[in-house]
Amino acid sequence: MRKLIAVVALVALTACSNQGSQHVDHSAHGGAPDPEQAAAMVAQQQAPVRGSEFRAECRSSHRAGDDPIVFPGQSGGSHIHEFFGNRTTNANSTLQSLRLGGTNCDPVADKSAYWVPTLYKNGQPVAPERVTIYYQGITENTKAVAYPQGLRYVIGNALATSPDQNPAARWSCVGQTPSSRDFLNCPAGTKLENYLDFPTCWDGSRLDSPNHKDHMAFAIGSTCPASHPVVVPRLEFLITYPVNGTGLTLAGTRNGTNVLTAPGYTFHGDFLNVWDPAELERRVSGCIRAGYVCGTDGNPIQQ
Repeated sequence: MRKLIAVVALVALTACSNQGSQHVDHSAHGGAPDPEQAAAMVAQQQAPVRGSEFRAECRSSHRAGDDPIVFPGQSGGSHIHEFFGNRTTNANSTLQSLRLGGTNCDPVADKSAYWVPTLYKNGQPVAPERVTIYYQGITENTKAVAYPQGLRYVIGNALATSPDQNPAARWSCVGQTPSSRDFLNCPAGTKLENYLDFPTCWDGSRLDSPNHKDHMAFAIGSTCPASHPVVVPRLEFLITYPVNGTGLTLAGTRNGTNVLTAPGYTFHGDFLNVWDPAELERRVSGCIRAGYVCGTDGNPIQQ
């Protein structure tokens, strides 16, 4: 009996070891933007939001080594992600399956799938305390259109080897001004937060592209490039974590291996649109194009 238990334990240990050392190709989540797009990302972060937005308030739903955009159908093929929004999101998710799923977002009309790498403090996973998803009209807001269902894209550089290779994400401490592309040592009494900004220009035809980025682009100045002429709302994640201090790492992929020790400047995020089309169009029309700040109900709360 002891011999049988030992064999089972050895098999389990080997399986876990193989999973932890699995060599994976995460190139679709990697790659620094070209200089023009990098400059556009930074400029967008500094642009004022001109009273043109709506939002969804979401909570962490679950975490798993899945990524239905980069590794569709490959359960456990990715590093660990924190999922919010659609509660059914996994490696096998499709637009059809997500339409049938539930959501932990307010409003419930938003069944979109959102995910980011899981944060760890001293090796222990930390669920976000709060996730606010902003949809903002910062690029020619009167021309913005609603995303089609099924549109998906990723932002950020999971394979960055230095902070300057990932200008899309920035860390800060709640209530404090400084921000950084790498983790900040937030003082006691504050909390860590992350802003992740997505592009505002779409090529108008593709719902995805081979690297899950090329069908989208950041505006150059205040105008979408000719290659991506369709204006869409700027998607921005504001994620608050109930931690401060040091000992922070991310789930990620380093040298082809999934790890829990990736640096803060590898933060990235994914979006798969499953909004109810009529409700999304109502918000884009009544909030983004009309120039109002709206709450989660899609109604103006200030002008």
